[in-house]
Parts: sequence; C-alpha cells; structure tokens
Amino acid sequence: MEYTTLGETGLEVSRLALGCMNFGTEEPWMIHEESESRAIIDRALELGINFLDTANVYSRGESEEIVGRAIEGYDRSELVVATKVYHRMRDGPNGRGLSRKHVLDQAEASLDRLGTDYIDLYQIHRWDDDTPVEEVLSALDHLVDEGLVRYVGASTMPAWKFARALYAADVENRERFVSMQPEYNAVDRHEEANVLPVCAAEGIGVLPWSPLAGGFLTGKYSRDQQPESGRAATDDYTARRFTEENWAVLEAVRDIADAKGATPAQVSLAWLLHKEVVDAPIIGPRKAEHLEENVGALDVELTDEELSRIEAPITPRWPAPGKD
Repeated sequence: MEYTTLGETGLEVSRLALGCMNFGTEEPWMIHEESESRAIIDRALELGINFLDTANVYSRGESEEIVGRAIEGYDRSELVVATKVYHRMRDGPNGRGLSRKHVLDQAEASLDRLGTDYIDLYQIHRWDDDTPVEEVLSALDHLVDEGLVRYVGASTMPAWKFARALYAADVENRERFVSMQPEYNAVDRHEEANVLPVCAAEGIGVLPWSPLAGGFLTGKYSRDQQPESGRAATDDYTARRFTEENWAVLEAVRDIADAKGATPAQVSLAWLLHKEVVDAPIIGPRKAEHLEENVGALDVELTDEELSRIEAPITPRWPAPGKD
C-alpha cells in the first residue's frame, strides 16, 4: 500500500479509501450480511488501507454500526475513520441540515454507533443554504476543541460556496476544511471546471467518490448490454452514463488495460491516482476480489499519452450536463 498526507495536513492516509456506503440493508443493492461487510473491511486493513469513509445517513446509521463493530479489535491509532453529517436522519424539525443543534447531536450519535471516542475526519455531506456558514463552522470548531473531531472536511458543492466557507474560516479563525469529496472519475469530469481548481490552489485534499462511475468504468457494460440488476437497473445511476463520449472513454480504457495486462477498473483508478490534486479515491467494493483488483491499480503506470487518450473524448463543463 502507498500512503500520502491529506491535503496540507500531516495526517497519513492510504492512497485508496474504503467507502462503506454498501454496508447495510436500506437498499436492495447493499451488502445485507454483516459478515460479508466485515470480511471486506478486514481484508482492506490487511492490504494496508487505513482510511474508512462512511456517513450517518448510510442505511440510517447501520453502516457506522457495522464499521464500529469491525474495527473493535484493531489499533484505533492506526485507523483514519471518516463520517459525514447533513442528510435527514429523522422526521420533524432539526432532523437534517447543518444547524449547530443537528451537527452536535449527530456527531454524538455517530460516535456512539462507531464505538469510538473521536472521529478523524468529520465532513459536511452537502452545503446547507438554510444555515449561516458561520454557524456551521462554529459547531465544527466546537467539536475539534472538545477533542471529538480531529479534522473537518466537505463534500459535493459549487466552488464558490466552498471558497466562501474557506474564507469565512480564515476570517473567523475557525477550523478550516482540509478535504473535499467530489464526484470524479474518467467520465464524470465536471469538477475539473468547478471545485478542483479551488482545492489545488488552497491545498485541499481530494477524495473522489464514485471513482468507477457506478461500475461503468469496470467495463462490465457495453453499448448493446443494458444493466438488468443492481444499482444501475434501479435508479439509473450508471445507465445515465451511456453516452457516446463516455463509450469512447471506456474504449480507450479497455485498450490500455489490454495492453498492460490490467483491468479497466485498475486503469480507471490509476488515471485518478495520476492526478496531482487527488489524494485517495473512495472505492466501494462489494466483494473481496473486487477490493483486491482495485488495490492492484497502485501498480499501474500510465504515460502522458495514455492519460491524454483517456481524457480526449470529454470536455469538462460546469454545471455538468444532465445533473441537478
């Protein structure tokens, strides 16, 4: 395993983070057997991954509980545990958002579910237009002062909002966001025209989610093969990527993979790992063999010509076409 520091912090994280959204029973495509989820976590740690990313909203806390039970027997000081707050966790007032009340209540709930005394990286899952950014920063600052959170991060927002939050933290002398989770992969490159330049300029660590485009970049689909099961069949998450320019990217990925004796998934992850702004893509394997395949991406070297070939079919745009 390779390691890097998260953004401009001294926190050492593995070059791949284990995404834990699949762990739980809320959706049909999730891993319903806890023993299978724990086997993936155990294998990830054996392979040297020290970075686990979950969220309170993943199966309404079930993912956090599974992660918490899985890491009980490990040295907590060697692990980097990340979770998130924002989405609705219960009906009624104050059940969602980034108010001071919701942030502090959910931090305590996440700590209980994770069975830990502190969260290494506490991230706002989305921007909250209904809460002043100063209030959000104050709540996060309090958690750091209390020793309940070590670092704070963010996820998925327009660049101007993120820049505003960084500026407010500097002016108010509050804890500054050290990381950003954007949707980023070889076919979803809209963030190159949005938040990634801010991250590069401000020394923010980048943790791409959906690095394989919901399975599209694994190469398991083709122009004449529509998904019949899994997430792609139920909510169009992958199928919306079935465009000519994306097929052209996948064709380049497949050709390069064949020439290198690698898999399309490994080449796609290697493309991300070659990006200077990227610290640790968040992989979400549903099987141990997929996890091991993903880790193999660390051994794939790409030339400048190969990188350009993968990128050629797409011109990054913001807002991204076809997205809300």
